[in-house]
Amino acid sequence: MRVGDIGEVLAACVVHAEIEVPGRVGRSAIDKRPVAGRVAVRALGLAGDHVCNTKDHGGVDQAVYAYADEDARRWGTELGRELPAGWFGENLRVRGLPVSDSVIGARWSVGDTLLEVSAPRVPCASFQHWSGEQQWVKRFTLRGDTGAYLRVLTEGTIAAGDRISVVHVPEHGVTVRDLFTGADPDLLAILLADEPTVSDDVRMQVERHARRHGRAATHRHTTTSTDDIAAGVQP
Repeated sequence: MRVGDIGEVLAACVVHAEIEVPGRVGRSAIDKRPVAGRVAVRALGLAGDHVCNTKDHGGVDQAVYAYADEDARRWGTELGRELPAGWFGENLRVRGLPVSDSVIGARWSVGDTLLEVSAPRVPCASFQHWSGEQQWVKRFTLRGDTGAYLRVLTEGTIAAGDRISVVHVPEHGVTVRDLFTGADPDLLAILLADEPTVSDDVRMQVERHARRHGRAATHRHTTTSTDDIAAGVQP
């Protein structure tokens, strides 16, 4: 992704209804559907949207979730069904940008808002239940087309049809996919050193990857790694 790249918002989506997820998860707000007209975008996300599990989801660093229509269509072909806007639990279904290969810290001008790429989406038990697909979390993890969380730098409104302009891309070049897979710990060390926007959650992701590669971590944190998820262990 480079400065000057252009995409388009195909749909802005918010919670349609909460669903019940078996096990310890309880309720989930993953069922999101497109809304008509302009939607207010605030520090914690789109007006009319919310999360149920505020411990693991939401907050300023996961305010808006974007997913690429190109990736959704590829999944739809593979699964043999249509995956409409909102199916991935995304707030923005977008076209024309490699969302999962966006650089951490990149900034998008969308409508009259300014959004900043903050993290990959890590699939969870709610997503598995919602999909109705066998081994869905594992398959989604191995593909690595995670989409991207964004934080809101400038509040405003967003609507379907808005242009997305990439207005800033950090020089470190570390992408959402790089962070999610953790395949190159040296790249992730660069991310920590050079990207001032890195959140505590991202730091913990980097440290989990470092331990997996036998590198020292700065502090201990117990949570499910992407390797665990690929093996079928769900949060």
